[in-house]
Amino acid sequence: MSDTARIKPKDRDAILQALRAGVVPRLGLQHIQVGRAREVEEVLRDVERIGQGGAAIRFVIGEYGAGKTFFLNLTRLIGLEKRLVVINADLAPDRRLHASGGQARGLYAELLRNMATRTKPDGGALPSVVERFIGDAHKAAKSEGRSVEEMVQQRLAPLEELVSGFDFTTVLTHYWKASEEGSEAGKSAALRWLRAEYSTRTEARQALGVRDIIDDTSFYDYLKLLARFVVIAGYDGLLIVLDEMVNLYKLTSTQARSSNYEQILRILNDVLQGSAAHVGFLLGGTPEFLMDPRRGLYSYPALQSRLAENRFARDGLVDLSGPVIRLQNLTPEDLYVLLNKLRHIHAGGDPARHAVPDEALTAFMDHCSKRIGDAYFRTPRNSVTAFVDLLAVLEQNPAASWRQLLGTLEVAAETPVADAVAAGEDDELASFKL
Repeated sequence: MSDTARIKPKDRDAILQALRAGVVPRLGLQHIQVGRAREVEEVLRDVERIGQGGAAIRFVIGEYGAGKTFFLNLTRLIGLEKRLVVINADLAPDRRLHASGGQARGLYAELLRNMATRTKPDGGALPSVVERFIGDAHKAAKSEGRSVEEMVQQRLAPLEELVSGFDFTTVLTHYWKASEEGSEAGKSAALRWLRAEYSTRTEARQALGVRDIIDDTSFYDYLKLLARFVVIAGYDGLLIVLDEMVNLYKLTSTQARSSNYEQILRILNDVLQGSAAHVGFLLGGTPEFLMDPRRGLYSYPALQSRLAENRFARDGLVDLSGPVIRLQNLTPEDLYVLLNKLRHIHAGGDPARHAVPDEALTAFMDHCSKRIGDAYFRTPRNSVTAFVDLLAVLEQNPAASWRQLLGTLEVAAETPVADAVAAGEDDELASFKL
């Protein structure tokens, strides 16, 4: 970012408000990106592979506050720029990959609600994707002198070869017919089905005439259908971003964890064996989620063998070609650049309005280093939040001195959301610090 680059007020406010709350902003990520150059290069290759008909899966691993969510959001923006459809969601107790009580359907519904394209980056893009498919079918039918219905059916025919493809194509055909008839209710019913908002087959059959619904058992099958459909609709592929994978690690039931890990193994095998096309998965989690031998992915032998680190990547050597990307620590130099960018954003891009001089940046870093050690740049979230708070106070109190404020500033080391995972029936004698 140039020292003279102006910042839009909308981006400025969004960035500062998000950082003060300790969360990743949805806008203006390009203004605060530092470091991670090699990791970004790798996901760029993944995105290009997806667009060319391949598949990719990455496990983005880092400590709490190390920048996982930021990296995932940055990759999301890269995918949108490269003409991918992006769906994203955070896992939670009521949203996971495999379940029998509606939690997997809940995750699918959340993913579809957050569907984004380059022209609709904030989500809610499902109707526009379907409309683009219908519009392209109209144009193709007109140019070839054929009926629109024939063109729609021809383009959707490849989907019927996939698991659950018949119902998927039936619903899309229903949407087209409702569009032709001007029936908003019919279009709404089709979109509800595509978003997994029908909880019973009876309700879906009455509204759409289909035999099945998207439920826990068909979660992954419909993701593969969706990836194939967005390509038919004119996009280059589908990128699926899942954060907070540590929620699977926190499951107290051994059976529930194993079922979810089996689903991850199924996805991993499809990608590595070339069975998936035009689809990518980005999964964010903590080191414990990956490596804990009793509750993490390494507790599942098939996953451990596929996700094990390259034994030659040691003593400073790095291999980013495998499924696991371990986010490298930011250096103190990276953090200095980041603080400089935050100062510039706070000033709206005007160097004359910088709230603090250059020496304040190094003084702030020295202060954080003395309080919490090298964690201030390894997991910089709390340090960044404290710096933005400092700028806010100086803006509203022009007579205040940054030197005096630094003397009273407390910066805490980053701590996980939960200090321990509740032990299940199989782990009643175990306790795990995150």
